[in-house]
Amino acid sequence: MFFHKCTTSAAVVSRLQALLVLCIALPTLAHSTILEKLRDDPDLSQFYSLLEQNVVANYTLSLRSCTLFVPTNEAFQRHHGNTHVLYHIATVAMSQDQLSKTIITDMDGNPPLYVTKNRNGDVYINNARIIPSLSVVLSNAAGKRQVMHVIDEVLVPLTTLSTTKTDIINPDAFQFLQQADLLNIGENRLRTYRSQVTVMRKESLYQSPGYHTFLIPVDEGFKQTTRSSLVDNKVIDGHVILNNVIFTSAAQMETPQTTAAFEDNLKVTVSFYESNGKVYAKSNTIIGDGKHASGVVLAEIVKANIPVRNGVVHLIHRPLMVIDTTVAQFLQSFKLMDDNENGALRKFYEVIMDIGGEVLDDINNMGEVTILAPSNDAWNASSLNNIIRNREKMRQIINMHIIKERLNVEKIRQKNQNMIAQVPTVDNKTFLYFNINGEGSNQTITVEGGGVNATLVQADVTQTNGYVHIIDKVLGVPYTTVFGKIESDPMLSDTFKLGQFSNFNEQLNNTQRRFTYFVPRDKGWQKTEIDLPSAHKKLFMKDFAYHSKSILERHLVIADRAFTMKDLVAMTAESDSIVLPTFRDSLKVKVEEEAGHLHDEYASHEWTGYVIIWNYKKINVYRPDVECTNGIIHVIDYPLLEEKDVVVGGIGGSYQIQENIYILLANIFMLAIAKFLY
Repeated sequence: MFFHKCTTSAAVVSRLQALLVLCIALPTLAHSTILEKLRDDPDLSQFYSLLEQNVVANYTLSLRSCTLFVPTNEAFQRHHGNTHVLYHIATVAMSQDQLSKTIITDMDGNPPLYVTKNRNGDVYINNARIIPSLSVVLSNAAGKRQVMHVIDEVLVPLTTLSTTKTDIINPDAFQFLQQADLLNIGENRLRTYRSQVTVMRKESLYQSPGYHTFLIPVDEGFKQTTRSSLVDNKVIDGHVILNNVIFTSAAQMETPQTTAAFEDNLKVTVSFYESNGKVYAKSNTIIGDGKHASGVVLAEIVKANIPVRNGVVHLIHRPLMVIDTTVAQFLQSFKLMDDNENGALRKFYEVIMDIGGEVLDDINNMGEVTILAPSNDAWNASSLNNIIRNREKMRQIINMHIIKERLNVEKIRQKNQNMIAQVPTVDNKTFLYFNINGEGSNQTITVEGGGVNATLVQADVTQTNGYVHIIDKVLGVPYTTVFGKIESDPMLSDTFKLGQFSNFNEQLNNTQRRFTYFVPRDKGWQKTEIDLPSAHKKLFMKDFAYHSKSILERHLVIADRAFTMKDLVAMTAESDSIVLPTFRDSLKVKVEEEAGHLHDEYASHEWTGYVIIWNYKKINVYRPDVECTNGIIHVIDYPLLEEKDVVVGGIGGSYQIQENIYILLANIFMLAIAKFLY
């Protein structure tokens, strides 16, 4: 009986252990295969539904090893057209670390998928990003290892039109070009470019083994009858990035890639640029020759990411490297694009036409011209709401974006060697101020005009009579306070630093006041270091913040309105000098208009400037009328400063006396220690 009881107890324990093991194993058993995991995941239901209906896919999942790339339901909502399930399956099980550069799929003809691993650690399959946290490794009922990667985009292979009777399976780039009329690439036609490839005998370039990126202009880009004749063998080379497959989502934007046209006497790179949801290909002919001018050509990608056997094809709206339009024609081209709302400079063109279109005529009549064209996003700024319908004001603002000379980045760099480059605009009394920050790939170029600091987001788009630079803000429409302006302007950093010492700057954010601030530029403070070294030294020490505050108060006029330089000239004309209310007391000055002459090795310009006469000193106004949301800044060449302004008297205030006292006390202390020791 005892034995029976023990046996019974052992059996119970054994059963309990088995039950415990079963309970622990239940989560795993619930998803023992990829198919079951898919079935139970509501976010992947659309792909599971397609998978169930595909006999070949079900056979693979049941009996073979495989890697499955599964788009989310959200990806399907963005997808238009058929989904090819077998293009999402490879018959080798590969975790992320095991993914090779190309993966052969189970689709008819076994077209490859291309793998990109970028600098951020993201992994892309063609144009789809793997969501790493959702990858799963399991085995099927047959014991075969299977991997599932969830991706954020449906994979789209190259297919023929439904009306095509001929099978075109896994073509290379040249076969794609030859038979483009039979392929599913929308309304795009490639006949003109195909003809040029044949005439120039460049078929082998498109047949090259390996994996490359091909940029192919559509027929729409050859509406100018002479353009096709400019597409010679070197231009064709400039449309191919060798040994590098670049899909747009995986592309490192603004990273130049060498093309097949990169040799001793001709150097052409291509990079990708994104704006307003559109991606553009950009050729940069760094070194040109007699037939190919140096410069940048921008082309919108009208159909991206078409996989072929030896790489990827992007269709572009015009040929790269070909510079055959004027600046005005380039701007007009944005009204001709199919997707008018998203052309890179569509809104800039619309504003020009809204104010009458005369600006375009003026641009067309200029022998040489450079345009700073605000991007579409720049026109969404709320600061523009109140003036966008004011034709006179908008004409003035547009003129501020036009320069009567050819000004590319290299010229800006040369002009900027000794000082911030100052360039006159079509708007008579307005100058633009260019500044270069950083070096190499981290270099940025900013331009200031009418109180606005903008960055060149796309530079040197080259035309026959000049350049277009795309900027990220509209110039001449203030969007920041006096504080924000001096904080962000690289020319005013010293004045900003002095204001921080004593918290003087805090008031400059007050939008209930109207300020007129005479702000010395950094070069002006550098002059005082030579002229008044002692005063300069004290001003830039935190211990003497009282004096820096006192000096800045003299420069800040606070009244019921802000004063432009024209206002101050008019006020001076009525009486020999004017007294302006400042933060501290008052400022007595005389303001005069003065004709000037700006000359450099590139251009010579007549201009009208202003000078301030204070305490018998004549101070040039370097940048007048920098508008802010709560006032105006006038950038001046020298501070309103005299040496006696920074004289500190008394034992408690004199820096030198304090220093002598510290030395004396230190000596007494050392003598006391010596006496104690000996």
